[in-house]
Amino acid sequence: MTPPSSNFNPKLHQSTLLPLLQRLDQTSTLSELTLSTLVKKFPKSGNQLFSKSEIIAGYKAFSSKHKFTTSPDQFISKLRKKPIRTQSGVAPVSLLTKPFPCPGKCIFCPNDVRMPKSYVADEPGAQRATRNFFDPYLQTYNRLATFDQNGHPIDKVELIILGGTWSFYPQVYQIWFIKRCFDALNDYSSGLDHRHQVKTGSDFTKLSYLVDGSHITKTYNQIISIQLTHSAQSLLYPWEKATWKQLQAAHHLNQTSRCRNVGLVLETRPDNITKAEVLRLRRLGATKIQIGIQSLSDRVLRLNHRGHTVAATRRAFRLLRQAGFKIQAHWMPNLYGSSPTKDVQEYQIIFIDPDFKPDELKIYPTSLIASAELMAYHQKGKWRPYTHPQLLHVTTSALQATPPYCRLNRVIRDIPSSDIVTGNKKTNFRQIAEHHLHTHQVKLQDIRSREIRNQPFDSSTNKLDTLCYATTSSQEHFLQFITGDNHLLGFLRLSLPTKPSFIPELKHSAVIREVHVYGTAATLGEKNPAKTQHLGLGTKLIKKAQQIAQSRGYRQLSVISAIGTREYYHNLGFTQGKLYQHKSLNTT
Repeated sequence: MTPPSSNFNPKLHQSTLLPLLQRLDQTSTLSELTLSTLVKKFPKSGNQLFSKSEIIAGYKAFSSKHKFTTSPDQFISKLRKKPIRTQSGVAPVSLLTKPFPCPGKCIFCPNDVRMPKSYVADEPGAQRATRNFFDPYLQTYNRLATFDQNGHPIDKVELIILGGTWSFYPQVYQIWFIKRCFDALNDYSSGLDHRHQVKTGSDFTKLSYLVDGSHITKTYNQIISIQLTHSAQSLLYPWEKATWKQLQAAHHLNQTSRCRNVGLVLETRPDNITKAEVLRLRRLGATKIQIGIQSLSDRVLRLNHRGHTVAATRRAFRLLRQAGFKIQAHWMPNLYGSSPTKDVQEYQIIFIDPDFKPDELKIYPTSLIASAELMAYHQKGKWRPYTHPQLLHVTTSALQATPPYCRLNRVIRDIPSSDIVTGNKKTNFRQIAEHHLHTHQVKLQDIRSREIRNQPFDSSTNKLDTLCYATTSSQEHFLQFITGDNHLLGFLRLSLPTKPSFIPELKHSAVIREVHVYGTAATLGEKNPAKTQHLGLGTKLIKKAQQIAQSRGYRQLSVISAIGTREYYHNLGFTQGKLYQHKSLNTT
């Protein structure tokens, strides 16, 4: 697997590339087998074959002189595999950190010693991480190559870093991990491939010790610590370290790279969020934080040995929102000590209590995994999984209660049924719940249910709508472009602080926390009236946000921009500050 060269010249391969394009153009439906056969029939040179990105580049180069029957969109769609991957507007690249000790002692958490805490080895993302030895460069580079070769645009990449408690990893490891992600983005953009230079550490798949949740004699932390120390004489290898200066250099290069980072997501616990931690997360380049709230009951948190209180969750939300982060909460129904009735009531509180109101949410009903301590509780009859009707009731109630400004990313965790001891084993439970609501003519309002994706739309029916809601520290304005039938084309989250920020840079600032235009991801600079991206919707949303902030007397408009979106905001008049970008407002 090699990256497409940035110097690839289709004209040098016209003798074989053009006939291949003509055959592909004449093929109405294209299976992977048919594509593979044709590519082998018309090789690039010698034993080399054309990649999908090179085929697309050839189509664009020859389409002006050679008439093809299919449009560019139709041609690329035929080549693209799993188009849903980029229908939210970006190419999501999920990575896992290496197995590492965790401060939590949650009884529901899997203790798979082959994985970072809370993950199981059979999950799709976990399998990709294992194949790449949990190395950030390999994980990022190979995922980009997969997207690229399957016809997906990779100009706008969201990095989603998962695994254990991010804040508990050593700072030098965190800096190194993110730097190496950016190295992969920058190298792939330039046609460079340094995968052969990557040093890999311990092979956790060879660990023979499996934790028995019903009778734990050695904890996850003990086993992992022994494995890491045995392999590296410390919990880190010598190369798993980087400096802030090195990270900043990689950040700077990515600002004009072909594969730009448009979002960096990190996950942590509420009790790890402090003012200092928030500033450090921002310095790393993070724009969204996934935070496990699990429950809003101190009693349930205590029974499940979660290790923090609801007060810690309230504080975490307040600090993250003041810093402009997007907040994605994780919530778990069916925890030990809860009930379907309590869960339904609690979910409503999430969006009623001004201390919470997350921007995104993942619902993870408790699954019983053999390595989790919850096994002992189940065997003693203290905990049981919800029945199908009970889980359906909780799920459908949650779906209906999710407001239009929140994106419900997941409803069931993607754990293979073979890993679940008892209870729900259907990973498509969201579809089951949505179908149930559809039969009762219930329309859902959350963001994911309204995304335009690749559906056609009449631009003349678009309208800009504003939804306002209050939190403990701000007035939030959710600006959205919607179609006549309420499909979502794009949105902006504008935060108007009602209390002074603890960050001096944001003093007297209104803050843009997110700008997102939906529809299939388009390449940078591409303009197509049939696509929502690059039609100026984002610019219009920002101008509206500026008008609102200015009318409310704020001195400046700030944005928590990703590294790869800095150029975009710079072109709109924003200047780079220490951690944010700013635009002065004339409030006279």
